[in-house]
Amino acid sequence: MKRRVPGVDVAAAVRAIYAELAVRPIERGCMARTECCQFKRTGKTPYLTKGEALVAAKAWRAAGRTRLPESADGMCPLLDGATGRCRIYEGRPFGCRTHFCAAAGGPYARREVVDLIHRLEDLDRTLGGEGALPLPAALNRALRERL
Repeated sequence: MKRRVPGVDVAAAVRAIYAELAVRPIERGCMARTECCQFKRTGKTPYLTKGEALVAAKAWRAAGRTRLPESADGMCPLLDGATGRCRIYEGRPFGCRTHFCAAAGGPYARREVVDLIHRLEDLDRTLGGEGALPLPAALNRALRERL
């Protein structure tokens, strides 16, 4: 099912939010431990708005993939278990850009990014989204659509 909204460049809108986040003076240093990618172990799964999910799905398809792998161990389906790297790092969702393990400085405080969260939520409503969904569900839905 495709849902296009006239005058809305979803990818550009989401990337603008990500770009604004990147220039904020919030120091974090990912150490590629992949702890935050272990959803079952940590009990924390990122939630994606529809715009984020569409951008992530586009990046997933650009890497030659069409379906998410099943993850019996509770690992993020975007994580390459062999390398410990995100398969769509440049297109990774907002939650993955703002949540860090304690060794890397911990997650961003909500007050530091709430304006960007509101922009993602506004875009979600514009796109007819249902609010943020857990990463696997949001991405599976988005893979059935086209950006």
